[in-house]
This record gives sequence, C-alpha cells and structure tokens, in this order.
Amino acid sequence: MNQTLTIALSKGRILEEAMPLFAKAGIALAEDPERSRKLIIPSTEGNIRFLIIRASDVPTYVSWGAADLGIAGKDVLLEQEGLDLYEPLDLRIGICRMSVAEPAALAEHDRPARWERVRIATKYPRITKQFFQARGVQTEIIKLYGSMELAPLVGLADRIVDLVSTGRTLKENGLVEVEEIMPISSRLVVNRAAMKRKQRIIDRLILQLQESIQP
Repeated sequence: MNQTLTIALSKGRILEEAMPLFAKAGIALAEDPERSRKLIIPSTEGNIRFLIIRASDVPTYVSWGAADLGIAGKDVLLEQEGLDLYEPLDLRIGICRMSVAEPAALAEHDRPARWERVRIATKYPRITKQFFQARGVQTEIIKLYGSMELAPLVGLADRIVDLVSTGRTLKENGLVEVEEIMPISSRLVVNRAAMKRKQRIIDRLILQLQESIQP
C-alpha cells in the first residue's frame, strides 16, 4: 500500500496515551514531539505521518481533509458544530468526566434538582447550554479558556462546568462535584472523503487500533 495517511494528534495526555496503542500496531513517531519543534512528524511506517496540533483543532483538520484521521476527546467533538466526520472507534483513553462543580460551602445546602437559574463559567458553552436546557434551567454562561476553578472563588460565576479526572484540583480550590454531565473519552475520527479514497488502509489501521485497546 503506497497511500499516505496523515493523523492529527494533540500534545499532552492524549498523545501520551495514544502512543502505546500505535506502538502495539507497529507504528511509532520517528521523533519525540516533546523535544522536536516540528509540527509534522514522520513515523516508523513510511506511509503514515502525524500532525501535532491543538486539541481543539483536531476535528477541524480532519473535517476539512488536512488530516485523514485524528484523535479527539468527546468533549471537543460535542462542543464543535458542523463537523463532517466518521467516529468509528472509542479508544478508551483520556478517560474523565464532565461535571458541574461549586464551592463546598454552597453544596452543603444546595439541591441541583431545584435549580431554576444559574451562572456557569466553562470552556464548553454549547454542551453546558444543552444540558441545562434539557432540564429547564435558565443559564447565564461565561466562556473561559482556563483556570475554571477561579471563577466561583472571585464571584465571576456561581458554578463551573469542566472536565474532572481525579478531582484533586477541585478539592484544592474548595470546590466539589454536584452533577455529572457525561463520561468523556478520546475517539478516533476519520474524514469521510478519505474513508472512501483510502478505505483499505484506514480499515486496516482501525482494526489494528481496535486490537490494541485494552479490554
């Protein structure tokens, strides 16, 4: 097979947890992305290369065909609109949950079932709006790009919606989870046109990755 595959990945946890899956499939990066400044890195398989980009950009690169495949968190996929992608595989990496959190002092006497109107700070306004709309709760959403835990501490918002793994950061900032919105994991996504043009090689890679996933 002489067709080339371009796979979009983001640095950090997804990259760290995805590499063992690719390794089991016999694919490794030719350079260490943590040390290299290159954004396009070849692999030990001559027909596969990796794009190292921001996590939020992975679906865009794949949807527009700049990459054939990519790995993105379900949170990123749900937050973006207009994506034209296949999502054939849950890789079971980057596992966490999206939750509503608030100051511990507020949680002592709070009842989420009684919420009528809330002010939420989050980097996920679309998911947050849909979640609270489904419950009939009016929301004032403040979009932030980081340090979500600070918002309730300085009065910017009553509560936050964010990803939670161990809960340690919440605890250190006096916050507690009060509602889980959904579990999150990272998914393999595929460009629809690439799936038609390169079906054989993509199907082979999907099968290899599926066999690499721990039961």
